[in-house]
Amino acid sequence: MTDPDHASGDDYPEDPGGDSFAGSLLVAMPGMGDSRFSGSVVYLCAHSGEGALGLIVNKPAPEIRFRDLLKQLGIEVADTIPDIRVHFGGPVETARGFVLHSPDYSAGDATLEVDDSTSMTASLEVLQAIARGDGPGASMLALGYAGWGPGQLEAEIAQNGWLIAPARDDIVFGRANEHKWTAAVRALGIDPLVLSSEGGRA
Repeated sequence: MTDPDHASGDDYPEDPGGDSFAGSLLVAMPGMGDSRFSGSVVYLCAHSGEGALGLIVNKPAPEIRFRDLLKQLGIEVADTIPDIRVHFGGPVETARGFVLHSPDYSAGDATLEVDDSTSMTASLEVLQAIARGDGPGASMLALGYAGWGPGQLEAEIAQNGWLIAPARDDIVFGRANEHKWTAAVRALGIDPLVLSSEGGRA
């Protein structure tokens, strides 16, 4: 979260509605060729003809503690505040922080309201609010993001790189990262074992 003033809702691809997958989950198919996204579940924050932006929600960064990160940013955190798990959000701008959160919090122009259940804020203000104990009811901090240029995501979906699944709070904000991929696949009515065996064929 090195440049909080740079991050605003205007930075992200405008949601055209209709065919937009914003607010959905991208579930990496077993045959995903990019190792950075292998086994990943991505919450899609923005998607339009201009491109797409999402955050990986099932890959924690165990070497980074939330409290230590706040200290580096000069933010004091109360002892009563639970330690939020920090995630690897994607390979782009990995020093920049993004907070996915419930819609009960807003930082004005710095908050992107994805849908009725989830928003994203990329500013120090949301971290300060969390540290005070008056931040969003549910939140997830990610460092970095996943980005796609115009038509790139659509091409990857057409090549069976991703499945589109409905987003659920237990998948987006839950702590059981090791089960999120399976839960997202099951949400589509698909047996993960069948999918894995198909993805492993030559």
